[in-house]
Amino acid sequence: MSHDTDLVQADRGQDAISIHLVARDGFENWMKKLSAGQRAALAAQKFTGGGYEVGIVPDGDHWFAVGGVADPASLSSWCMAKLAETLPAGTYRLASGEPGPALHGWQLAQYRFDRYRKDDEPAGPRVLLTGEAKAIEPALAEARAVCLVRDLVNTPAEDMGPAALEAECEALAKAHGAKLSVTKGDALEQGFPMVHAVGRAAARHHAPRLMHLTWGKEGDPVLALVGKGVCFDSGGLDVKSAAGMLLMKKDMGGAAHAIALAGLVMGAGLPVRLHLIVPAVENAISANSFRPGDVLRSRKGLTVEIGNTDAEGRLILGDALALASEHGPDLVIDFATLTGAARVALGPDYPALMARRDETAAALIAAGKAHDDEPWRLPLPEAYVEWLKSDVADTNNAHANAFAGASVAGLFLDKFVGEGIDWAHFDTFAWRPAAKPGRPKGGEAYGLRAAFHMLRQRYGNR
Repeated sequence: MSHDTDLVQADRGQDAISIHLVARDGFENWMKKLSAGQRAALAAQKFTGGGYEVGIVPDGDHWFAVGGVADPASLSSWCMAKLAETLPAGTYRLASGEPGPALHGWQLAQYRFDRYRKDDEPAGPRVLLTGEAKAIEPALAEARAVCLVRDLVNTPAEDMGPAALEAECEALAKAHGAKLSVTKGDALEQGFPMVHAVGRAAARHHAPRLMHLTWGKEGDPVLALVGKGVCFDSGGLDVKSAAGMLLMKKDMGGAAHAIALAGLVMGAGLPVRLHLIVPAVENAISANSFRPGDVLRSRKGLTVEIGNTDAEGRLILGDALALASEHGPDLVIDFATLTGAARVALGPDYPALMARRDETAAALIAAGKAHDDEPWRLPLPEAYVEWLKSDVADTNNAHANAFAGASVAGLFLDKFVGEGIDWAHFDTFAWRPAAKPGRPKGGEAYGLRAAFHMLRQRYGNR
């Protein structure tokens, strides 16, 4: 995505190429307005008005574009993404109506991850005009937040270790006048023993730490955002397979979501006292790795038997959620690439959502549906808590059977959230395995827009 050009701009009557949106069932009727030559041009491009089809139509010395959509009167976030991917550089406006939600996909279709490889012939920006001036800044902010998640997740672990996540939190604090404290070394071992234990085997330049950013007025309701920052996950001594390890640069995807969401909350000026908490570790293998069978103490005081060292994300989140609970939160939301079980159940596109309160879950789902970012709720069944029993400690971090893995992981986290606190947990994939229009293969934000729009509704703007 272009960083020096706003891809959405105000329509002030400037020169622009027209885009006509048509649906398959209205295409024949629409074609009657065209000349024989124009109809022939579309026929040659095999344009039928189907979804995501793109056509270019000569018009004297000029041309206009045609895009196939399901319903031109009701656009989704992604309706115009294919147009933005395939049209040449230039400035465009809809021939009728406003793009509305489609402003989002128009921008994200132009995202490129080019940190390590530059395009020999990069496409110039495709700018879309809108007459809805108030929609521009929010649309730009949301697209930038998604691009931040993509960038952080796509960056390999050597360049996106705990120190790099700390740098992202520093940049965020500086941009919004927030305060950042970072805990590492002996203080981490004392205050956040599970974060320290999981991260202690990493090389010194990837040493574990916990970032805690605060922003907003003291008297406002406390909103805590927590993100799992496992910058690479080997599985620890319960080592993953080569295939299982291949994508583990994305295991800090929860932290990426929480950082991006915090930026949106501060940028929108929501009247909250924000706490962003990011535990950052590399789950490495060395002589001082934590072991299966070890018993860890936690910040909350609960002891945890390690049934599996590859169930480490829930350990660092346990300490982070305990910290969040200490500040009397009105709401806690955490994001984590926590379980393969959630992906087996829901695939990549639907983040699993678990919540203590039905109304909070319903608000998140409604906001997600309204912004093409729908989570799917999974239960936190009291009946399965017994699967986390330990013979030697207060709890185990893993359960022996293969049932309900996402929910059982949620039940483990629930032990570390203060009693009665409104809490929602996103088990997100943070990765798109196959490209769709506006959504390239690679790092991806799932649940980010659902959470942000729910927070806007809940707290309103200043």
